[in-house]
Amino acid sequence: MSPMKPHFRSIAAKLALIGAALLVAAMGSIGLTLWVTWQLEGGAAAINEAGRMRMATYRIALLSSHGEDEALAIQVARFRSNLATLESGDASRPLIVPWDPQVREAFTRVKGRWQELEPRWLPADGGIGKVGLGEADSFVALIDRFVASIEAHLSRWTAILHGVQMFMLGLVVVTTVTTAYALHLFLLEPLSRLTAATGRVRRSEFDARVAIDSGDELGTLAAGFNEMAASLGELYQDLEGRVAQKTASLAQQKSRLEALYEISSLVAEASTLEALASGFAARIRRIAGADAAAVRWSDASNERLMLLASQGLPPAMVEEERCLHVGECQCGVAEPDAGLRVIPVHGEPRLQRNNCARAGFATVVSVPVRSHQRLVGEIDLFYRAQRALGDEERSLLQAMASHLAAAIESLRLGEDERHAAVFEERSMLAQELHDSIAQSLAFLKIQVKLLRDALVTGDEEAIGAVVDEIDAGVRESNNDVRELLIHFRTKTHTEDIERAIRSTLTKFEHQTSLQSSLTISGNGMPLAPEVQIQVLHVIQEALSNVRKHSGASGVMVDVEQEPRWRFRVRDDGSGFEFDNELARETHVGLRIMRERSERIGAQLEVRSAPGQGTEVTLTLGATAPATAAGVDKEGTGATGS
Repeated sequence: MSPMKPHFRSIAAKLALIGAALLVAAMGSIGLTLWVTWQLEGGAAAINEAGRMRMATYRIALLSSHGEDEALAIQVARFRSNLATLESGDASRPLIVPWDPQVREAFTRVKGRWQELEPRWLPADGGIGKVGLGEADSFVALIDRFVASIEAHLSRWTAILHGVQMFMLGLVVVTTVTTAYALHLFLLEPLSRLTAATGRVRRSEFDARVAIDSGDELGTLAAGFNEMAASLGELYQDLEGRVAQKTASLAQQKSRLEALYEISSLVAEASTLEALASGFAARIRRIAGADAAAVRWSDASNERLMLLASQGLPPAMVEEERCLHVGECQCGVAEPDAGLRVIPVHGEPRLQRNNCARAGFATVVSVPVRSHQRLVGEIDLFYRAQRALGDEERSLLQAMASHLAAAIESLRLGEDERHAAVFEERSMLAQELHDSIAQSLAFLKIQVKLLRDALVTGDEEAIGAVVDEIDAGVRESNNDVRELLIHFRTKTHTEDIERAIRSTLTKFEHQTSLQSSLTISGNGMPLAPEVQIQVLHVIQEALSNVRKHSGASGVMVDVEQEPRWRFRVRDDGSGFEFDNELARETHVGLRIMRERSERIGAQLEVRSAPGQGTEVTLTLGATAPATAAGVDKEGTGATGS
């Protein structure tokens, strides 16, 4: 069997070839049928047109004998038009005369006879026509022969049409049989063989093969099946070995995941650098199966390595290598892009330190620790025997080093945040002391100088006045200290600021003996702790101003939660002539309140007039941060201020 041409090797190409041949035959038959039908329709229209000519002949003869010239002229014109239509045809109707020699001869006789009769029927001098009825009958006979020749031609076309229809019927039968045979030959039979071979493989007969007798898709599938069967046979024969190999691989992966999970747990639990380093050294020594381990950290210039923690190293070696300069031994490297190294230990006298050889170690594995692409330290594993590492072990050690770097970086960031918080706390405390007690002490210092001057001059009245000022200043400073202590001890509650405000008002009443009231309306989202702290301190500063300057008998605090948070502190005191710009520069308490409101993006408004009391309004922005649901946390006033 000769190989098939590559173009026809696929099943789709074979079926397409058969279908194309059948389609061409079908389309040709349909086209021929349509053309024959067109001819028959045109011939039938020609027969009808010729039939009109017979009727027109008798009508012309009758009108000629009666001398009706006008009607006769119309009929002659119509006859002439019918004759021209038959000769040229009319594709729009359609009207087609099937011209063959017999039809052409019959039409020529009709046309010639008409050319003889027309002048006699319609004389040019306007006389009476001289054509008798007998001559009309003979002319109609010529028309009948013309019609008969057309009908004979159409009968042949009808026979052809019947033949084409029979051919199409046979084509349908042939198409059905050919398609069924092609499907059986190209598809069903190969699939049957493939199904039988699949059943044999299912019964563990892996020597089953399918004969490949074509280059089409099923041939490719048969070749793939044969390869699969051969592979299954090989796999079945070596199944136990492969299962053992896969089990060992899974066990290795499981051990890797357990090691990473253990390191992750240590990272999450360690709160200090010492605990992290010592715990990491102990775990990586056990995981890597090393005799000893050390965690070293590099300085900023990568010139020295500090020993953070070690496990299994001799005490003398630990003491000597607490600070190791790069290049003193084989461990430390200065190259920032150095990778994991397996270092065989040799007693080399050219090195300043060769502690590993003296301690009896034969191999050192150095794993660099990087943070943000910067070399920050290394992990050293010590073995008393020769040691080689596979790719999986190298990957695991590098992953653990990455965890260590991330953990130390996290501890460093946490320490920086704590330092920043302490610094901010001290700055706020300094601001509070400066804006209150420091100014009072400066005032007392001035009064002491005045007292000395009065004592020198012996002015009793001036001495009494200065002593009174000093007494008032001391009492004011004492009140400021008590107020600061109250502020710093006040706590806000994450879910509700009402308790903190009520506590503040209670302390205010106890300190001043003034009456206070709190009104809360609306139902808004709880504020974040840092926002609550600043709001509370603004309210406390406003209450402090009431105590110091207003001379009021009572104070009212109104809280609106909708559409946005608004806090209003009102008193019925003496009030003052309020100048916004002047107050911004000279009034310390107002400046503190404005600074606090700016920190949380709020607006502070102060209204006052002599004899009408003072009103301080704090309005939060529309997007003031709210507490996260479910958080149980309290913020202290000292932290926020």
